[in-house]
Amino acid sequence: MTDWLILIASGFLGGLLNAVAGGGSFFTLPALMLVGVPPMMANATGTAVLLPGYVASAWRFRSDIRWPHTLGGTRSVALILAGGCLGAILLLVSGNDAFESLIPWLILFATGWFALGPRLIARRQHALPRLASGALLFGACVYGGFFNGGLGIVLLAVFGFMGMTEMATMNGLKNIASALLTLIAVLVYASGNAIEWRWTGIMMGAAIAGGYLGAAWSYRLSQKALRLFIVASGVVMAAAFFARPAM
Repeated sequence: MTDWLILIASGFLGGLLNAVAGGGSFFTLPALMLVGVPPMMANATGTAVLLPGYVASAWRFRSDIRWPHTLGGTRSVALILAGGCLGAILLLVSGNDAFESLIPWLILFATGWFALGPRLIARRQHALPRLASGALLFGACVYGGFFNGGLGIVLLAVFGFMGMTEMATMNGLKNIASALLTLIAVLVYASGNAIEWRWTGIMMGAAIAGGYLGAAWSYRLSQKALRLFIVASGVVMAAAFFARPAM
């Protein structure tokens, strides 16, 4: 019973955070590992769990979605799907030991983006040209296919560097991009038998509820307070994973 409560809570919180800022995997990944799922499979399963939340959030923001003019919709979708697919393949070939050793560094990377991303965006002087924009979006989606943690803020930073400034539009793009790359990544994970299906149903339901509620609340929540909470959570999670070998 305790396992179910942990996983339901992590799914709901993960869906909610992904809708408003990102960082949902900071909670689904440790929760799945806590109940005994191997690291690589926990990452793949957590990503699958959050997919419906991304879709629900994208639907909530559907009227705000405008593809960046530097790339357009068709080119953006192609880069998102290709990047997510490559990242998922890299996860499958990495193996549990290699992936587990990378987890705290990946969490720190994502946490750094949470902390510094908005400042970097604010300091940009000009929107990136098409080639650089495409490379940055592709790289972010490779990262998302490999490790979903912090994907939201990474994508927000990418769209900011492309010259976008309207937060509702950027959030809509973030959610549709996350949904697309996560969909292709989950298909790759499933083909490699890397998903623990036993836990996915109930966690998906919780993530859908959290994702829709988070999208509805995003206009009213204090982004500063939320960002501080996610950064603090990331630091704690990274420290816990660094300490894990010594346990």
